[in-house]
Amino acid sequence: MESRTIGVIYALSAYVLWGILPLYWKLLQHIGAEEILSYRIVTSFLFMIALLFIQKSWSTFLHTCQWLWREKKQAAAFVMAAVLISMNWFIYIWAVNHDHMVEASLGYYMNPLLNVLLGVIVLKERLYKWQVISFILATFGVVLMTIEYGKFPWIALSLACSFALYSLVKKVIKVDATIGLTVETMLVTPFALAWIVHSFSEWSEPSFSLMTMLLLVGAGPATALPLLYFSKGAQHISLTLLGFLQYISPTLSLLLGVFLFHEPFTNAHMYAFSCIWTALLLFSLSSTWEKRKEKSLNM
Repeated sequence: MESRTIGVIYALSAYVLWGILPLYWKLLQHIGAEEILSYRIVTSFLFMIALLFIQKSWSTFLHTCQWLWREKKQAAAFVMAAVLISMNWFIYIWAVNHDHMVEASLGYYMNPLLNVLLGVIVLKERLYKWQVISFILATFGVVLMTIEYGKFPWIALSLACSFALYSLVKKVIKVDATIGLTVETMLVTPFALAWIVHSFSEWSEPSFSLMTMLLLVGAGPATALPLLYFSKGAQHISLTLLGFLQYISPTLSLLLGVFLFHEPFTNAHMYAFSCIWTALLLFSLSSTWEKRKEKSLNM
């Protein structure tokens, strides 16, 4: 099997798993988002530690920790990444379990545009004409939704901003993805454990069941596996193809929210999504065209 095909399979697996992950969180709807997040962090850390032993990367992990002790800027970047990804996880879990999957999916449609906007503002990357138009169109969609829906889409914007900032910070971190996720979860695990101990005594008998505990323990693999598949896929396919495939995840979440969980999809949603879908199409096509143009000029 050729490298590109392997990459597509891994990337598709990652985005499909991310897209249907709300089904997993719905099974824990009777538990508070804080508890779910805490178990997700701790079990993700334990899963990553086990994975490091399987991959025989434990010495690399220890070396990275020692290096971070000396490199304060890199350590600060890791702390920021850990905080941002924890915020993102919490908001998403809360949104899914409070029937806001449609708005959550909107946030992940907006995320690629915010990634590029941060690249322009912070990293001084170049923005092309049609990309500027796509940003204006996406902003118009958010404004329309705010006016028509009568409520600022804070869930969508919080998810988009937290993950965009997380992606920006990850550009500064020069560490393997597996090691990086292990360090990030390690940094917030003490806080997660403290919350688990604090909340454990408040659990009622119906919520404390074997199935609930198994689901909470399984949150670690459910978190880490799609991320690892994504990392493997990114090694074998172009960023352009990866960019197109990433829309699978919010699309699946949107479909689940509307057709399975019967969340409302109003005219306000339709206006906003139409603007953002059009913006994403313009953005993707213009990015592909500009890259091909630059490649032809350099030949």
